[in-house]
Amino acid sequence: MRALLAAVPLLVVVCALLARRSSRVSAFLGLAALWPVLIWGFPVTVADLAGVGRDWGPVALEVLLVIGGGIAFAEAGRATGQQAVLTRWITQALGTGIMPVLAIVHGFTPLTESLTGYGIGAALAVPLLLGIGLSGRVAATVGLLGLCAVPWGSLGPGTLIAAHLTAVDVDQLGAATAVFNGTVFLGAGVAAALLVCPAGRRVGGVAAGVASGTALWAAVWGVNTILGTAPAGALGGLLVLAAHLGLRAARGRRVRVSRLVLRAALPYAVVLGGVLATTLGFQATGTEEAILARVIASPAFWLFAATGTVLGSRLEVLSGVWRTGAGTWVRVAPATVMFILLGALMGASGMSEALAEQLALLGVSYLFFLPFCAALIGFLTGSNSGANALGAGAQADVVRALGADVTLAVGAHNAAGAAAMMASPARVELASRLARVPGEAPAVQRTMVCVLVGMIVPMALLSYGVLSG
Repeated sequence: MRALLAAVPLLVVVCALLARRSSRVSAFLGLAALWPVLIWGFPVTVADLAGVGRDWGPVALEVLLVIGGGIAFAEAGRATGQQAVLTRWITQALGTGIMPVLAIVHGFTPLTESLTGYGIGAALAVPLLLGIGLSGRVAATVGLLGLCAVPWGSLGPGTLIAAHLTAVDVDQLGAATAVFNGTVFLGAGVAAALLVCPAGRRVGGVAAGVASGTALWAAVWGVNTILGTAPAGALGGLLVLAAHLGLRAARGRRVRVSRLVLRAALPYAVVLGGVLATTLGFQATGTEEAILARVIASPAFWLFAATGTVLGSRLEVLSGVWRTGAGTWVRVAPATVMFILLGALMGASGMSEALAEQLALLGVSYLFFLPFCAALIGFLTGSNSGANALGAGAQADVVRALGADVTLAVGAHNAAGAAAMMASPARVELASRLARVPGEAPAVQRTMVCVLVGMIVPMALLSYGVLSG
């Protein structure tokens, strides 16, 4: 009975999302349903609530600032035309065929998504794919496949939420996520090849997709292990993009970089260079826990700094960037905070533990279904941050009850929940409209759901094999 009562807020959120309510409305309804449950079944004290505020206030604030910085960075690039400069250069430099498609799926989109987040990488990829000759439907689908590095999107606020909610180290969680996310990287490459290559060239295309996906897998895992979670997706995507451009140059295709392109790439260098330099510098001096060090090393600080470099010579677009960015932030940020609060209160009150005790009755077989549960939550919320705030705590409690490795289990949850973003209705609708084929959205949705299942099944087998061993 207690487990059923504990599930009420989650069921309310799921029903609201299925009824096509926005994430903001669904999160609000979930919180509204939570309070009666807290009063009647899982009472909390004032001290408990104060503890939630103390533990989660700084995390929520950083997430809000990272979201705002990512949105501002993307809007500034769009308003000043710098995004258009980069997309034109990428299109001209990569040529046509399967290799430029894979460079976009495993290089350009993970890079841009990791620096901005919230599906912006796919929005930038679709025009590129149209530019290299793909049809609208295929361009929309392949653009969504580029959202294969979402756990590191916007420099990782979703992963930060999961780490804090489950009491695991954020960099260890990033590395564990990279292990399971390999099925997503490989699946995106294979699916892109099958969609783009003509029948007679699919074997070679699939081989190229596997090679490109493996390169991104190794790059993200390596960067995450050596340098940490925040820059792993961006640097991994950058390395793969550079490798594709290098292969094209090796084949005799000259890749020219003009001064205009370098100027457009400068803000990206500011974000990556700033995060890396401050993180490594403060770690070397042992001051990474100081308040000033944490502020300066935060991805939010460098996203806003990079936005300043974009707008410094174009102040006339500042009001438009502020207006559009603030509107997007208001639609996205409150839902994320409400999901964080919902997850934190469920954990502090014992509701997550009650659910975990019931789910643990499934035994080790639950370890197979763990990625499917995460993917369902991610599909419904359309947000890595929301999926982690809503489900990571409960998943971790089940795994603890089963005696399995919590860091690896939350890594599987993080990877699966993030992968489901590429098939979520909101992302599919956006990609279809950008590809100028809004009527094809149902077909794109069916394809992406099939691809998602193809990614999650091997992840579930990996989860069972690794966690039950």
